[in-house]
Amino acid sequence: MEQIEPALYLIPVTLGETPLQQVLPEYNSEIIHGIHHFIVEEIRTARRFLKQVDRNIDIDSLHFNILNEHTDVKEIGAYLEPLLRGEPMGVISEAGCPAIADPGADVVAMAQRHNLKVIPLVGPSSILLSLMASGFNGQSFAFNGYLPIDDAKRTARLKELEQRAYTENQTQIFIEAPYRNNNLLSFMLKTLKAGTRICIARNITCSDASIITHTVNEWRNCVPELPKEPAIFLIYK
Repeated sequence: MEQIEPALYLIPVTLGETPLQQVLPEYNSEIIHGIHHFIVEEIRTARRFLKQVDRNIDIDSLHFNILNEHTDVKEIGAYLEPLLRGEPMGVISEAGCPAIADPGADVVAMAQRHNLKVIPLVGPSSILLSLMASGFNGQSFAFNGYLPIDDAKRTARLKELEQRAYTENQTQIFIEAPYRNNNLLSFMLKTLKAGTRICIARNITCSDASIITHTVNEWRNCVPELPKEPAIFLIYK
């Protein structure tokens, strides 16, 4: 293979146990084969992903740096030393696209400050895929990450997001830890207006994916038991 351009490549991974060929282009595999330095959220899952790309990859010849919520920001600059020498590097997160709701954004920001080239590769984003299938406004939307855990703060935040959905005509998107999915849904059904629409998208791109939109009142009449699986929640007027 020809040597690839020196850059920080943002390498998407699958959102679950989905065959790679369903969600990732062959071009990504070509790029991966040209990289020997990776910045990853978790080494074990990154190694497993690379073996899925090509079981003949010599994993032991690759170098990995960990970037997660426990990484000291002062360490990140040293991670980019191979790229500063002219060697390509890759960023791999745990699921979906690096730097989107992901600590990979920190190293991308560092690369931009050093005027290093950053190349995002094509792959699945649960945020965009859920929005596409929700029937909500795709011209104006906001991803809000996790809502507060405190009941009073969560109530206030939900009401604020619902107000923005109505007054700004803007889709509001957020997530929750899988084991708290049911708690969040119950809270939403108690807090939001009966006519507000909620889309629940879970296990996107997987064989058992489910993306369903109902009004709050309709959800109240058929409250589902959500499994402890990755889910995206969207609200809109």
